[in-house]
Amino acid sequence: MRLPPPDPALSPRTGFTRAHWEAAADALLAAVEPYATEDRALYHFPGDRQSWSGRLSDGLEGYARTLLLAAFRRDETALERYADGLAAGVRGVWPRIEDRGQPLVEAASVALALRLTRPLLWDRLDDCVRQRAAHWLGDALSAEPWPCNWELFPVTVGGFLQEIGHESEAAGKAVDRGLERIEQWYVGGGWYTDGDGRKYDYYNGWAMHLYPVLHAWLADDSRLLTVYGSRLETHLADYARLFGGDGAPMHQGRSLTYRFATAGPLWLGALTGHTPLSPGETRRLASGALKYFLERDAVDERGLLTLGWHGPDPAVLQGYSGPASPYWASKGFLGLLLPPDHEVWTATEEPGPAEREDAVTPVAAPNWLLQSTRADGVVRLHNHGSEDVRYDPYYTRLAYSTVTAPSPSYDNSVVVGGDPGRTGIEPLGAGDGWAASRHTAGGGARVTSVLLARGATEVRAHLVTGAAPGTPVRVTGWHAGAGLRAELVPVHGLVASAEEAAALAGTTGDGGTLFVALARLTAEPETVPLEETVSVRAAGPDGIRVRWSDGSEVRVTLSGDAVRVRA
Repeated sequence: MRLPPPDPALSPRTGFTRAHWEAAADALLAAVEPYATEDRALYHFPGDRQSWSGRLSDGLEGYARTLLLAAFRRDETALERYADGLAAGVRGVWPRIEDRGQPLVEAASVALALRLTRPLLWDRLDDCVRQRAAHWLGDALSAEPWPCNWELFPVTVGGFLQEIGHESEAAGKAVDRGLERIEQWYVGGGWYTDGDGRKYDYYNGWAMHLYPVLHAWLADDSRLLTVYGSRLETHLADYARLFGGDGAPMHQGRSLTYRFATAGPLWLGALTGHTPLSPGETRRLASGALKYFLERDAVDERGLLTLGWHGPDPAVLQGYSGPASPYWASKGFLGLLLPPDHEVWTATEEPGPAEREDAVTPVAAPNWLLQSTRADGVVRLHNHGSEDVRYDPYYTRLAYSTVTAPSPSYDNSVVVGGDPGRTGIEPLGAGDGWAASRHTAGGGARVTSVLLARGATEVRAHLVTGAAPGTPVRVTGWHAGAGLRAELVPVHGLVASAEEAAALAGTTGDGGTLFVALARLTAEPETVPLEETVSVRAAGPDGIRVRWSDGSEVRVTLSGDAVRVRA
């Protein structure tokens, strides 16, 4: 992909400016055109993979998600082509929108694009095309969504149909119904769970916040924008900390092949005025994510987005991932709705949180602890509250980072009796420098875990109960690739594993058994020995005493109904 020369004066961190975003959008739009059908209603990208929705739905997905990119770019020439495709699609090419079907998802992208570009696309269509398009979209008002972020797709369609006066009453009811349903998943602090349970990931940003805030903004509804905009603003304070110094988003959750869609909520905050971030920090984080992926084979030799994280990678895909799925990355270009003279484009880039200082930040709603180090820009997410067993291992591990991916060898896990399972996660709190949880492990054993962090150092303590005496326990740490160093040091109840270098081994005794280790993940070439940063000793059968190198002490008790952490 050809991009303009970097601008180190305006963008000393990434070199990227609005011109780079425009060039990237133009290149992505140009690359997909050869794969449009003759009538332009479908986009079939090369490759053997199909989603579980089938080829026709996948072709609609290709149209809808790249249309969204053209809408953010406001590319009139491209929009003319998509107008032709729309006319053909609603003449009977596109599949109907039905209950819990993928076309409902794509209808939201079509409706949002039409709403954003109404003078450039919708208003120029023939009346008969508009009528057929509105009729096709109208099925989204009554189609039953999956009980998760899908509830917002009828909201997005309904908002557009309300605006054009089509089935206004039904459209208004669809909007109200969807917004009411997501209320049950708002848990405070700017966070939603994506449906029932405790599913926390990027869907908070690129779905749960994106659609309600855009709807409120486009409808010029100050009441709704106050509600959803304030939630977005609160969320972005945490969200900004999920990006590493190299621009990488956190490698956690599902649909990671959407890649720089992670930039969408950053731009959304600037667009609506609901953000705690400065303009220079907003652009730095967003541009950092785009640059990170463009430099790491997200785009293939044909200029197409691949199914993966860096290059192609089936490990990050789900059954619904089709050839065009990565083009939800189009949401990352939402910033192009901001005019060139907006301060988010004219301000000098400022460093993101991971570049400013070492930080250990509790995030209450998902019960996470975010640990970042300025020297190497690495951000680590200690997960003591998020789970979705359908998408293991991207939810169930104890820790994730911006520089590692979950490994098949069960990194960051407590393996009891050979079973690495971690289900029924019960958050036990997160506070100043710590997070804790309890979960069900192999054979029905219960594991209470506490993580304490400072700098790059981690103290990991696990109390295993309910396992038969003599049950083997394996504790694993980080799985580090090139340029990284992972350490795991036994402290109590553990010894180095004879079978695996990045693991420690122990066995359960009578009653609860305590296992304690030190861990570190770093990209720094030289560091002081891990044991010099902290000393840890057991304090009875269910507690530890931690003394950091600055002399401060923390006492932790893991038994009972709640973990107790006391300075």
